[in-house]
Amino acid sequence: MKQILFIFFVIFPLIGFSQNTLSIRVNNVESAKGKVNVAVYDSDEAFLSFDHVLKSDSVAAHKGSVELNISDLPEGEYALAVFHDENDNGKLDTNWLGIPKEKVAFSKGKMKTFGPPKFKECAFTMNSDHEIHIDL
Repeated sequence: MKQILFIFFVIFPLIGFSQNTLSIRVNNVESAKGKVNVAVYDSDEAFLSFDHVLKSDSVAAHKGSVELNISDLPEGEYALAVFHDENDNGKLDTNWLGIPKEKVAFSKGKMKTFGPPKFKECAFTMNSDHEIHIDL
C-alpha cells in the first residue's frame, strides 16, 4: 500500500502533470488609467471567445509596462489576447463596426485591416516556465 501511495503522490505528478508559469510583460501602456487584461486560449475554436477563456488575469495599468503571471498551465500550445481597459468597465469597448476603441495586442500576431489574427498566428508552445513580451 505504501508503494502505491508513493507512486500516486510522488512519481505520478512528475510524469506529464507538470504545471508551468507564464510571465507576461506588456509594453507601451499609454496611461495609468484602468487595467491591463490578459486572456489565455488553448485552441482555435476558443480563440477570442469570452466564453472559452482558459485563464485570465488583470493588473492595474502603469504608464510604460506592466507584468502579470499566469500559473498552473500544463505543457501545450497557447495564444494570448491583451487589452488596456482604460475606463475600467470590464469590457473591450468597440465602435459601431466592432473595431476596438481600446488598445489590443496578441501574443505574436498583429491586428489585420479586416479583423484580428487567427490562433495559429498568435500561438506559442509552452513546455516549461515561459516569458513573453507583448507590445500594445
